[in-house]
Amino acid sequence: MARICNPSLPIITKDNFNTLFFNILHKKMPSKYRATEKDTGYFITITTENWIDLFTRLPLRNIIIDSLKYCIANKGLELYAYCIMSSHIHLLCRDDGDLMISEIMRDFKKFTAKKIVKTIKEYPESRREWLLKMFRDACRHLNRKQTYKVWQNGYHAEKIYSQKFIKQKINYIHNNPVKERIVENPEDYLYSSARNYADLNSEIDVVCLPLF
Repeated sequence: MARICNPSLPIITKDNFNTLFFNILHKKMPSKYRATEKDTGYFITITTENWIDLFTRLPLRNIIIDSLKYCIANKGLELYAYCIMSSHIHLLCRDDGDLMISEIMRDFKKFTAKKIVKTIKEYPESRREWLLKMFRDACRHLNRKQTYKVWQNGYHAEKIYSQKFIKQKINYIHNNPVKERIVENPEDYLYSSARNYADLNSEIDVVCLPLF
């Protein structure tokens, strides 16, 4: 039985998995790392410019958490797994509304970039000048007028094409903090859906899929 922290979210079981997720499962491998299809699930990675360790700071982590919650509540993001690392974010998700995943990620990156810069300027931050300089320097090659660039261009997207793929990616997402020796067990990391799958209190409610 799938486990969810919010009873209003759908319950996914082994029996109804294929039926409910017919639209997000594909028989052939995707050829491009872009989210181009509607009603389709993707493994997404979003990375900061120059792999800067932004999310070691609680206020900046909270921006990501609040923004993902907003996308779930208001933009049709259906989230199955996530992990917020110091310089990047992993998501296993699909669009379940009017917006495509590409549009949700575009809005997410645009809003969080502005909020991150604002927070760095307004809250105590020992690296303030260095961070702002790095974000300014990242704009030098851009044709459009832009003052700060927080995220790398685009995002890495891999389309969900099998149940095996889903299990592999969820395990990969949850084991990121273990590989970095931040925690000993995946569920010990507070900023990951490993806690959802372990029936522990979590920062974000996700739809837990059966890992059979």
